Amino acid sequence: MTPRRTPLHDEHVAAGARMTAFAGWTMPLHYGSQIAEHHQVRRAAGMFDVSHMAIIDLGGADAPALLARVFAGDPGKATCGRAVYGVLLNKDAGVIDDVILYGRRAGYRLVANAANRTRVLDWLRASGGNTEIRERADLAMIAVQGPNALHAFAKATAEDVRGVASFATVELGEWLVARTGYTGEDGVEVLLGGDEARKLWRCLLAAGVVPAGLAARDTLRLEAGLNLHGQDMDESTTPLEANLGWSIAWEPPQRDFVGRAALARQRAAKPAQVQKGIAMEAKGVLRHGQVVVTERGEGVVTSGSFSPTLGYSIALARLPRAARGDCQVRLRGREAPARIIKPPFVRRGKRIYT
Repeated sequence: MTPRRTPLHDEHVAAGARMTAFAGWTMPLHYGSQIAEHHQVRRAAGMFDVSHMAIIDLGGADAPALLARVFAGDPGKATCGRAVYGVLLNKDAGVIDDVILYGRRAGYRLVANAANRTRVLDWLRASGGNTEIRERADLAMIAVQGPNALHAFAKATAEDVRGVASFATVELGEWLVARTGYTGEDGVEVLLGGDEARKLWRCLLAAGVVPAGLAARDTLRLEAGLNLHGQDMDESTTPLEANLGWSIAWEPPQRDFVGRAALARQRAAKPAQVQKGIAMEAKGVLRHGQVVVTERGEGVVTSGSFSPTLGYSIALARLPRAARGDCQVRLRGREAPARIIKPPFVRRGKRIYT
């Protein structure tokens, strides 16, 4: 199958991007230097084309009831002008996907991961009754992130959202501007039509915002301790094992969301393994699948990479629940010393753990 292209494809090619296949799309991996793009976001402002994400509108009288069944967070918090992060679970409490749910003037908007587009749509339609479920393939999505992101956005659009709270949204005509992101930095994510997205991209360029690709997005989210579905969690992993227990809305107790019973059993028993962070200042690069040896048993790296901000390797790993302190990571036949820490590793451009 030929990979799909976002409305911004020609903009990436014109900027000299190295394009790659990702989740059924052709996407920019980088524009010459992943490291430079990473630092640009941490130190100033960068922008990402995230139009490959699945954008789904939910409407009709049955939409609140559908969300109460399938969204393990609190859908009641997704009032008009607010966004909520949460997970969709299967009956065994495995994570189908992690999503952001936006409350709008007309119904709801849900953004899911590109690789899970079909799975999420099928799940919603099978559970939805008379809910109106519409994939918005006509929309694009641009993330503007970094300490200067909001200033640059105002300069590019004459729209100042610096007074808008985190996880709040503003509807500007057909644009949905959300104070959300996947980098651990300040910024916005803008959902808008394809033609408007091309205009916005060029205005942001003129305002000094630098394009960044998938590679920088991955190291930024890892430094911020943010999960990637398909690596750090999947349908065999529960939110309690993936350090996402905070996203579950247990109240009211009578709300029987899908997966609640299985998750409640695990909560009572306590999961044997949970997600933690690893920092390794020794030489070598942490990668997915590497074995981690602790005093409480073995675990495995789920996401790992060199951290451009810190200058050494970091990872998320599923480890024995009681594991603490020093550990060893098996790297090509040798064991390298590392430390178990609580993510995130970096916030607002600075190391935050000790």
